Amino acid sequence: MTELFVGHGVQITLHFELRLEDGEVVDSTFGGKPGRFTFGEGTLPSGIEGLIQGMKAGERQSLPVKPEHGFGMPNPQNIQRFKREDFATVENLQTGLVMSFADAAKAELPGVIREVTEDEVVVDFNHPLAGRTLELDVEIIKLEAVDTEVKDAN
Repeated sequence: MTELFVGHGVQITLHFELRLEDGEVVDSTFGGKPGRFTFGEGTLPSGIEGLIQGMKAGERQSLPVKPEHGFGMPNPQNIQRFKREDFATVENLQTGLVMSFADAAKAELPGVIREVTEDEVVVDFNHPLAGRTLELDVEIIKLEAVDTEVKDAN
């Protein structure tokens, strides 16, 4: 039997912990149920997938994740200004509040309130981890080949 490595056509079961540079844990599956995904399906940013590509079951690594491999750099065009009156029904509107908005296609889009003045509200739609260097601790638990061929129904 051929040994599998993390890559295309492989379903991965893993534990991970994502930390900020100061050590603050952003997300972790250690101590809980492991994550499971198929390489290349878009569950993880492609840059993070690239960092774990080639790992094998039983392997554990701690990897630095630069912004370009993680959640990208902040885009100034993703910071929008709204009239304060558009938020008249929002209680406790304050800096740091995460709110749900609908984009043009009516899909849910989270935004972080960056500034509240008497006349306007500034909302940042960049990913909260954009521009941040992270540390990824990953342990590959199990690798399974995925049958990517379409089966003939006859």
